Amino acid sequence: MNERIRISPVRLLDENNEMVGVIETDEALRRAREAGLDLVEVASTASPPVCRIMDFGKWKYEQSKKDKATRAKSKTTELKEVRLGRSMKIDPHDIGIRLDQARRFLMDGHKVQIVQNFRGREMMHKDRGQQRMAQIVEQMSDVAKLEVPPRFMGRRITMILAPDKPKIDKIRRRAASQQAGGGPPPEAPEAPDETATPDAASAPAETASSPDLTETPVEKVKAPNA
Repeated sequence: MNERIRISPVRLLDENNEMVGVIETDEALRRAREAGLDLVEVASTASPPVCRIMDFGKWKYEQSKKDKATRAKSKTTELKEVRLGRSMKIDPHDIGIRLDQARRFLMDGHKVQIVQNFRGREMMHKDRGQQRMAQIVEQMSDVAKLEVPPRFMGRRITMILAPDKPKIDKIRRRAASQQAGGGPPPEAPEAPDETATPDAASAPAETASSPDLTETPVEKVKAPNA
C-alpha cells in the first residue's frame, strides 16, 4: 500500500473502479494523494501488478463486518446430551423440563442425544425404555426428526434427534409474522403430557421417585394378640 509498493509501472484502477491503464507508480501515488485516498495493490501476481485507488480503512472495516456476518451464519452444530435421570423412576414433570431444554437446543440448530439409564431390575423391562423413547420422538416431532434410532448400550438406551429445519423455519416465520402484526409471538408447540399431575415435584430426576412395579410386594402379617 502507498509507498510500500516498490515495483513500477503498475496497472491502475481509479477511485471509480475505472481502468486508467499502465502508468508509473509515482504517478499513481500522486493521483491517490490528490483524491485523499490510498494506492492499494490488489493483484500482485499480475504483470504488471494491478493497483487501485481506494479508502483502505473503510474497505477494511466493511470487510470485517462481512467476515463477522459470515461467521454468525456458519454456526457450528454441536451434539447436546439430555439425560432423563439415573433410572426409569423419573417424574413426568421432570421429563417435560428436560424435553423443553432439548427443544431449545434443536431450535438453535443443535443435535440432541436423549439418554435414559436403567437401575437394578429395571433391565428386565427394556420395553419400557423403548416406549418412552417412542413417546419422546412423537412429542418432539414438531421441531425434530429421528436421526439415530433408540439402541441399548450397557445399562442405558440412547437416541439422537436432529433439527427439522423446514419445520423450525416455519415456526420462526409464524413468530415473526405475529410480531409484525403486533401480536405476541407463539410459543413452540409442546405435546400434552397426559401422565403429568398438577402437584408434580420439580426436584431433579436423580431424586425423584415413583413406585417400582418390578419389586416383589411385601405381605402384611397381622400380629397375634398379646
